[in-house]
Amino acid sequence: MQRFTQPACIMRLSTKSRYAVTSLLDLVMHSDKGPVSLADISVRQGISLSYLEQLFAKMRRNKLVVSTRGPGGGYSLGDTPDQVCIADVINAVDEEMQVADKDLPNASSTYEPCLTEQLWEELSAEIENYLTTISLADMMQNDEVRELSRAHDLRQENNDLLKQKDA
Repeated sequence: MQRFTQPACIMRLSTKSRYAVTSLLDLVMHSDKGPVSLADISVRQGISLSYLEQLFAKMRRNKLVVSTRGPGGGYSLGDTPDQVCIADVINAVDEEMQVADKDLPNASSTYEPCLTEQLWEELSAEIENYLTTISLADMMQNDEVRELSRAHDLRQENNDLLKQKDA
């Protein structure tokens, strides 16, 4: 029997989904002093500010975040971290969590289901169900997440020092 080293399926979570989860987790971990600016998230996470603006517009429309204008403004979580699950964040940026065994042509009029399609659909449902069990609060308790957050805080502090030095 031949064994394949390549996975039979891939989880299709786009950069958009990953950045949305990452940026929202960053927001929650830094919201103890009030609304968090997208510029700060951008520096800490290395995500472009314009991309964050697009993501947060979608998350605001889906009531995951609320915005505060003016000095000291920024974004805050629309609910408590224990009430926001990872699946909510992914769904808010219009992403579909889907496992597939092949790439489908975008506008193919000759699509025919493959023999294992039901398997991948069921796996996709299981993954989405699993992601509904993980909240932002759960992620905040993860030691690795907290350690990475501290490292990203140092990135922002170094960036702030460089700005002061150049001024």
